[in-house]
Amino acid sequence: MKKIATILLAALVTCSVMFAGGSKDAGQKRVVFIARSMADMFPAWMAKSMEADMKTGKHNFKLEILDAQANDMRQNELIENAITNKYDVIIIQPNDTEASKPGIQKVINAKIPVILTNPRSTDPAILNNSNSVDADPYEQGAVVARYALTQIPQGARVVVFRGPDGNLHSVERRRAWKQEFFDKRPDVQIFREDSAHWMNDEAMKFMEDWVQASGARAIDAIVSMNDNMAMGALEAIKDNPAYGKIQAYGVDGDEGAAILIKSGRLTATAFQNANDLSIRILQMADDILSGKQTGYVNTDILCPLYTKDNVDELLAVHAGNK
Repeated sequence: MKKIATILLAALVTCSVMFAGGSKDAGQKRVVFIARSMADMFPAWMAKSMEADMKTGKHNFKLEILDAQANDMRQNELIENAITNKYDVIIIQPNDTEASKPGIQKVINAKIPVILTNPRSTDPAILNNSNSVDADPYEQGAVVARYALTQIPQGARVVVFRGPDGNLHSVERRRAWKQEFFDKRPDVQIFREDSAHWMNDEAMKFMEDWVQASGARAIDAIVSMNDNMAMGALEAIKDNPAYGKIQAYGVDGDEGAAILIKSGRLTATAFQNANDLSIRILQMADDILSGKQTGYVNTDILCPLYTKDNVDELLAVHAGNK
């Protein structure tokens, strides 16, 4: 069994991407970013931003990016492999906050600096012994939910898409929607709700089934804990005339979401700037390796609301990424 695991891990590493920093000496430090899933637009955007930042040559380390493919077991295997290979800093974007805890704890026990992102852990044993660059997930859900209070019509019927149920961002964004919207709008009925695990295709399938179950009474709004799922749900109904005026809410501010807001198909999103996250994460890795940062640091980026009224600002951000 151990031999099989070793072969599997070796195969996983071959799927990685390596970026060199400014220095090219043989003793150069090595940093790894273990992303939750490159099939999800946001981790893919983060990886692209890290690649661009590495190409500036300002970082004095090599960066390797690995894809956990939304698989908790795979992510923990990649973490263990990173420990075995003695990376100098390990950056982890947990797929499931709870499921990743054993792997993260092993990094801490190995005394390898770890940076958590999108999301961090709230477990004191991890939070007090790790670094993080993140955004406030409650506020990400709250800024969109507060806007929806005056937008979703009376007596509306809505569907809700959660991310993985053990993921802090999914849990906190959903809690924000409950407290900031559903508790204040008892007239709104949740027709269907499920976890689509952040994924576009899963949300699309759910939406197809829910529209069929809805019958003649159309669904009025899509409430999603990220843009990717909202976009999948919208794709499922794009040719259905009964859903021409459906509202849809997400989080992340991906380029695709910005385009849909501009066209009027997506109502609002909270911007989670992957560029900002990625640049801060790599700078933190530099500071840890240089000794500039000696303690544990946990910091957040902002999460502004974007709607049709200001979406051109968000589109301009994405245009600058090209």
